Amino acid sequence: MTKRHAGGVGDSPTRHGALLAAMITLIVAVSAAIYVGVGIDDGSRRQETFASAPRNSAAPASTGVWVGAWSASPSGSEPGTENNGLAGRSVRNVVHSSAAGTSARVTLSNLYGQQPLTLTHASLAVAATVNSPAAAADTMRRLTFGGRPTVVIAAGQQVVSDVVRIAIPHDSDVLITTYSPTPSGPTTFHAHARQISYTAEGDHAADVTGTPYTTQSMHWRYVTALDVLSRDSAGTVVVLGDSLTDGITSTVGENRRWTDVLSDRLRATAGSSDVPRYTVVNQGISGNQVLANGRGRPADNPSGLSRFPRDVLGRTGVKAVVVDLGVNDILKNPGQADPETIVAGLRGLVDLAHARGLRVVGATLMPFNGHRGYTDQRESVRQAINARIRSGKVFDAVVDFDKALRDPYAPGRLRSDYDSGDHLHPSDKGYERMAQVFDLKALKGAVPAEL
Repeated sequence: MTKRHAGGVGDSPTRHGALLAAMITLIVAVSAAIYVGVGIDDGSRRQETFASAPRNSAAPASTGVWVGAWSASPSGSEPGTENNGLAGRSVRNVVHSSAAGTSARVTLSNLYGQQPLTLTHASLAVAATVNSPAAAADTMRRLTFGGRPTVVIAAGQQVVSDVVRIAIPHDSDVLITTYSPTPSGPTTFHAHARQISYTAEGDHAADVTGTPYTTQSMHWRYVTALDVLSRDSAGTVVVLGDSLTDGITSTVGENRRWTDVLSDRLRATAGSSDVPRYTVVNQGISGNQVLANGRGRPADNPSGLSRFPRDVLGRTGVKAVVVDLGVNDILKNPGQADPETIVAGLRGLVDLAHARGLRVVGATLMPFNGHRGYTDQRESVRQAINARIRSGKVFDAVVDFDKALRDPYAPGRLRSDYDSGDHLHPSDKGYERMAQVFDLKALKGAVPAEL
């Protein structure tokens, strides 16, 4: 990994740079108005809730540091839920915890809802076995919000549950269940979970057997974060990315995204050789771009720049950021993608992180020759962006995924055993390689906050 040069926002200003600077300033101002109190560095301050219920002042007391154990970015509204949402159904999300904890809390989102979402029952439990809707004995906990079992989440907002005492083992599946009795409009979801979750007809949020959960889903619905009070971890690494981080071609239910492997490496070596004791949360959205939003209001698949305040700065205990974005800005540009504009967008992400004193590790863009979107012109843009990243003038440190996964005999392509088959996304082996070449020491340290 290379280091970012001092003062690295760098070259002479251009019209694109001026527009991006104005856009970043606007993003910061808007996010400050919407997301109050985001970014909890030491667990002493909880993220603000947006429900009408007050927060519970009698949360369980314990010791440790609040960190992110799991997270997923809301990516849009689920097709087919425009009118009724998931009224009358229990939604049992299966998420995988990257950290052990003695207490937990959950973030639920109605970002893409068009009307208030009423949840009359929500629960948290450790799964009895992997890939199962059944709960382990004596782990079922009812979630409350400001001391009350029912919560109403306004359209476009989110809520954080009260803290519950529960032992969350490292590397365990956790069941987060919600039940809404009334129509709520579009369901906020994360489309590509690579994890099977479940639904049941009626209110079965307290069910421990899993028997009523007869319908499977490949989405995460409503839930966007699981935080734990940890005695083993000192902070959270947030990875912002696209489908390569989302792990869209990884094996379902086996947690083989590159961020999962990175988490395991950090845990195995934490506290030795200057490796920080950090958890990892994955904020990848398939198809995501640095600069362009998707359609709709709010936008489906919001750009990296627009979602950075919520999905990175808003995560619990964030200490470092990893950025792996840019390929879709090349592939989805109907004209000629401008490498300077994309690089300026990447620098904008760094500026947002530096304003909070956060260190940023950036990734080179991996090859995609053989993919249906490949052209020689797009390859030249990728090469130009990678040259700028490798120069050390964009990020604080660099992980060279391009070098690690490309075919040495055809460097415009992924090596065959690292290729899922579509010539863009890695195989499980390729994802593992991405995590293995990551220099864990590059995550340590901070930068002076830019006021």
